[in-house]
Amino acid sequence: MEPKSILIVEDDRNVSEVLRARLSSFGYQPHDIVRSGTAAIDSAVRHHPDLILMDIMLEGEMGGIEASERITRLMDVPVVFITCLSDKHVLDRIIETNPYGYILKPYNASELRFAIEIALVKFNAKKEREGLIARLETALEEIRKLSGLLPICSSCKNIRDEKGDWHSIENYIRTHSEANFTHSICPECKPKIYPELYRADGSRRPRIRSDEGEIEYIG
Repeated sequence: MEPKSILIVEDDRNVSEVLRARLSSFGYQPHDIVRSGTAAIDSAVRHHPDLILMDIMLEGEMGGIEASERITRLMDVPVVFITCLSDKHVLDRIIETNPYGYILKPYNASELRFAIEIALVKFNAKKEREGLIARLETALEEIRKLSGLLPICSSCKNIRDEKGDWHSIENYIRTHSEANFTHSICPECKPKIYPELYRADGSRRPRIRSDEGEIEYIG
């Protein structure tokens, strides 16, 4: 498995280089370091990182919170904020972006590593949940296709689909569900198909072996 790629958005060169070294020691791939919000958006769109470490105070007019909002409107990626700001107004603005983590400077290596790992676990759980919901919606749609009135031929029993094409019952149900078929013969049809073997009530005729060794059905 390839290491998770992480975009570092930090305006302090020294801090960003320390982050790069720590991420590498954790087994992650710090693929890019940028210092402004606009550069963060451009790098995220070009490289599609697995996670973004986002400082709030950045170079230029765009801060980290606004950059995060713009990025998450363009793509689905977890963002973990790293900042020295801890006032309630900043915290409320961060919460509005639905972040995957928040680290307050100064922090140690363990805090950084745990925050990243938790964010990736939460993001993977979210993607799995979305995939499950999508599969359930597909299953419900298939169930709806099998509900209501189905146009069926009164002679051959083929079914007409929504496009106007005709299919055998087996093929139609197999296409619109996970059911499969195994074939047998019901008691009502047995005497019609094999009258020499079955009586009209579906019971099997008794058989005897003739002097010549051939089996004969009687009754």
